[in-house]
Formats: sequence, C-alpha cells, structure tokens
Amino acid sequence: MSASAAPAVFPVGGRRLVVYVVWDRRGEVEDYIPFALAGLREHAARVLVVVNGSLSAEGRAKLEPVSDEILVRENRGFDIWAHKDALDHVGAGLSEFDEVLLTNDTWFGPVRPYGPVFERMGAESVHFWGMTDHAREEPNPFTGEGVLDYHLQSFWIAVRREMFLSEAWAEYWRDLPVMPGYFDAVLKHEAVFTEHFLSRGFSSGVAYPSADYPTDHPALFNADLLLADGCPVLKRRPFFHWPPFLDRHGVIGRWLVDDARRYGYPVDLILSNLARNVEPKAFNADLAMHEVLPEIDVSYDPERPFRIAALLHIFYVEMTDEMLDLVDTLPGVYDLVVTTPDADRAQQIREIVARRPRDGRGVDVRVLASNDGRDQSAFLIGCRDILTSDRYDLVVKLHSKKTPQDGYNIGRHFKSQQFTNLLNSPGYTANVLGLFQKEPGLGLVYPPMIHIGYPAMGRGWWSNKPAFEKLCHVLGIRVPLDEISPLAPYGSMYIARPESLRLLVEHDWTYGQFGGAEAYQDGGLAHVLERMPSYAAAELGFHTRTISTAEYMSISHTSLEFNLDQISTTLPGDNVEKTMFIKSAGYTGEGRLRDFVRMYFSLHPRVGRKLGWMLDRSSHFHRALTVPRRVLSIPRRALRRLRRSLGHAGGTS
Repeated sequence: MSASAAPAVFPVGGRRLVVYVVWDRRGEVEDYIPFALAGLREHAARVLVVVNGSLSAEGRAKLEPVSDEILVRENRGFDIWAHKDALDHVGAGLSEFDEVLLTNDTWFGPVRPYGPVFERMGAESVHFWGMTDHAREEPNPFTGEGVLDYHLQSFWIAVRREMFLSEAWAEYWRDLPVMPGYFDAVLKHEAVFTEHFLSRGFSSGVAYPSADYPTDHPALFNADLLLADGCPVLKRRPFFHWPPFLDRHGVIGRWLVDDARRYGYPVDLILSNLARNVEPKAFNADLAMHEVLPEIDVSYDPERPFRIAALLHIFYVEMTDEMLDLVDTLPGVYDLVVTTPDADRAQQIREIVARRPRDGRGVDVRVLASNDGRDQSAFLIGCRDILTSDRYDLVVKLHSKKTPQDGYNIGRHFKSQQFTNLLNSPGYTANVLGLFQKEPGLGLVYPPMIHIGYPAMGRGWWSNKPAFEKLCHVLGIRVPLDEISPLAPYGSMYIARPESLRLLVEHDWTYGQFGGAEAYQDGGLAHVLERMPSYAAAELGFHTRTISTAEYMSISHTSLEFNLDQISTTLPGDNVEKTMFIKSAGYTGEGRLRDFVRMYFSLHPRVGRKLGWMLDRSSHFHRALTVPRRVLSIPRRALRRLRRSLGHAGGTS
C-alpha cells in the first residue's frame, strides 16, 4: 500500500510523542538516561518510557521526573517490539500527535543541543527522518551475501502523522516478525524499515547523512565529525565494540570522551555506565584508560588534599625502608598501617619506623592472627576496620614482594614494575592523586598487566575464572567478565577509594576460607581476589585506570611491539583477521599431528562434518581425533560471536 498523504513539515506548536526504550541487566536506570530524557522533554508533548524486563524502585524514581508514563514489559524482541507495544499501548491516542520519535538508550546525549536538529528537521517536508543513516553495502556484512540496503539507523526514527496514521504503518507493525536474536532485530527491522516505506511512496530525511562523511557508518566511525557538526547524540558502541575492530578502523574512544567533555557533556555519566556494563579490559582498551604520568607535579591541587591510609603488608622485614620510601612520596600527611605475620617481625618494623621522621602521622603495626591468604587476607581481614570506616578518602595497598621462585631478574623486574609505576617520586605520586581529584568516578589505579618475564598475555585468568564467577554471584557483581584475561592488579598493589571496594571489604571473610600455604595457588581464593578489585568497583560505577612512568612505558611498549611482531609473522591479514584466525583454529596444543588435524577441522568445519563418518569407522583415527570430533561445532559459535562484535552498530545495540 502506497502513501496516501503528502509529506508535511512539523507544524508550529506541534505535538511530539517520544517513545524511549530502556533495558538494564540489573533492572536499574543508569544516570545518563534521565539526563538524556530531561533534554528531550523540552521538545515533547509526552514522553513514554518503555522498560524491557524489570524496573527497580530506585530506577522508577529516576524515570518519573523526566517522563509522563512508564511501561514495563517482558524483555523480548529488543527495542523494536518494545516500540510496537508502546504504539499499541497509545492506540488511537496517537492521532493527538504530529510526530512520534522512536528512540532508545543506546546513545549518550545531549552532547550538543537537541533544539537545532529538531528545528532543522522540523522544517523538512518528509514522512519520516532519522538522526543518522547507513549506506548501502554489498555484500551484506551479516550474511556474507546479498545487499544491505540503505537505511536510517533505528536508534532514532521520527515519524510524521501522515505516515503513522496510514494503513501501511498499521500493516507494518501488525505483521512485525518475531525477533529472538540480535541478527533478527537488524535484518528483520532496522535494515528493512527504511526501504519498506520508501518503496511504498513515503519520503525520508536524515539529519546527518553518511554521504557527507568519509565512511558509510559515521555514527560508529566518524562520531567526532558528527559532534563537530552539531549532532546531539553520541552512540555508545564506539566505547564497547571489539577493540581489534576499532583498531582496524582507527576509532579512538579516548578522543571521543575528550570531545564530549569539551562540548560540556558530563563524561562521568559515560564512564560510570561503561564501567558497569562493558568488560573492564575491553573498556580499558577502547577508551585508552592508561595514563603515562610525568615525574614533575603538573596536576595535583594541594588545596584539596586527601585523607590517606597506606596499608603495607610486610613479610620481608628487610624491605621495610624501601616500602616506606615509596609511601613517603605521598603529598601531605598520611597514616601508616603495617600488617605482619608475627610479633618478632612487628617489633623489627616498629624500630625501623621509629628511626624515620613521621611529622605527627599515625603509625599502627598489627600482628595478624594468620598469614593464610597473605596480603589479600591482611588487607580484607586485618584492615577491615579501616576500609569500612569513613576516615579515609584513599588507601594505598602495598606488600613486600620478592617472588624468589621466579629467579632474580624476573622477580626484581616484577617488584620494580609494581613499585615504580605506583609511587615513583613525589612529583609522579602527586600526579597519580591528581587523577582522583580530576575524576570523582575513578575507583582505583595500578600498573599495567605484567608481561616481561611472565606468560600472562592470553591466559590472565589461568584457572581462576570458574571460582571468580561463583564469587561474583555471591558478592552481587554483574559486570560482564572479560573473555581472555581480566583487567586486574596482577601484583595486587594499587591505590583506591575505599567506597569503590565496598562489595569486597564489607564481606565477612575468614582466614579459614583462604586455606593454608598450599592453597595459595591458581584457583585458590587469594588468586581469585587478586583479579577482583576492578570488577567489584565497576559494579558500583567506578572505573579503573592503569598507570606507568614514561620510562617503564618505553620498556613495555618496545617489548610488546617486538613480541607481537614475531607472533604475527605467520598469520594472515590485519589484527582482526589474525585474531579471528587464531580463535577459530583453537588451542595449538603441542603441535602434534592430531593438534594440526583438530585445528584444520576447526578452520574448515564443513570439511570436518563431511568427513565425520570416517572418524567413527577407524579406531586409529577415532583415538587420534577424539578432540576434533567434539569441537567441530565450537568454531561456528565463536565465529558468530566475533561476527556479531564486528557487525552492524545500529539501534538495537
């Protein structure tokens, strides 16, 4: 059925209905949402918020001041079916409006004012319009064949009454197919909506057409240019997309945050939302959350000092002076708390501390009831009273570290990597604290992932992830977990706001949970907790930054660059293709024949399926190829996950 009414402008004094869809894994409402809605209310006669899933009382309290009605529905069909239910809910009342805006929570805004866009697009005679569009693409990136038609991105589509009162409109929503998966939402709605109505005689417009930008998907690849041109919204996807994909396209999330800050957007809303809902290591990479700090103080404001407690767990008494030298780089006054396993060590430590001037600062040397759990139990049990009080703004967690079992050079480097990148000099340490002054949502800082001397890359979880997942459930942490390695203080030394660690420090830990010395290994509680701080902080909306000196970054970067260059030499393509190839092939094992056969079948699953019957008819091959027989379906699932992360960044995300 074709359009029966000519397109019209948005009338002076016209009425606009805004339908805004929210989904939150916790049933809560992130703070960037009421901020976005507060601005939209100025341009709407009615704001209807549709919540997919559950809504907490606190979430409802955030939405009520910025909306006229809240509709909570079952979480099915993504935002598209939420829009359908909203339209059904409004029913005949839709005729009271001149325009309906269908949007969702997949963007931050207003980064630039809404008004100029509504005014400009309101003057255009169109049946429907979008904020951004996506150019025609062949082949379709989702199916690998056919065509992805030109379309408006579904995160923001405004429709005039001449279209939403038509039979074609009613027919479209009446016949809307079910959408059980993400690809369904894209291929059955977003990618077809525009062409569907254009082919029926309706006309469309777009506020920021891709034809004006250097890529076919400016909302993802040219968000900075959109903002420069006045676009009020900033898509969330450039901040959580798969890092190798953003690397391939030169998308720098850190620069986008800087742009948003420069335009006056409260970027803490961005950082808090991403911290709670994005894998921390991916978040760290996408926004380049690593700070290389100078040795000269350029950022700390002494007029806003922190109340600081330095919590030192000292097993090796001979390291006491070295550790005190580090915390003495802290600007101003701090309280010193030392934990140690026995009274003899405690007395030696007190004597060392007494020989050093303290300027009236408090000193507390504590003998622990047990050394089970080492620095983890010392921190969470031995210092629990400090961490759960409101006496301190920041705590510094250090422990004496030698790792003699790894050899002199490796142990020396690991200790230096921790100590110098955390508290290297008075100027450097002042700049570290300056980060906390600048960002109220910064939860903790620590050195980057150790890699020199240790095979941590690619296996940072080791065998700790299953126990980590269980502990997250106990502590109420619902932050998505990183796939390969966690974002973690691997040496277990950091500076943190105590409130960012609340989920950890308020739990009632006991020494018995840590086991004896034999339990201090991967899979044990101490090693699980070593990987936990950033995830516990993120659940509460606090983000993490890794930090280093310029000298260490020179050492680290050159090592990483050379090693990655060596590893990449036999792999095809760019970083995306290399990574997909490696992940599709699976574990290389020991490079035996059956390992190569398994990898071949993983890379060529169709061949594996065709030859599957052979594996059951040859006992020799069956024994040799037991593993590939089991994993033939795994690479397809992995490829689907990768393709989804590489794919379209439309309004359903």
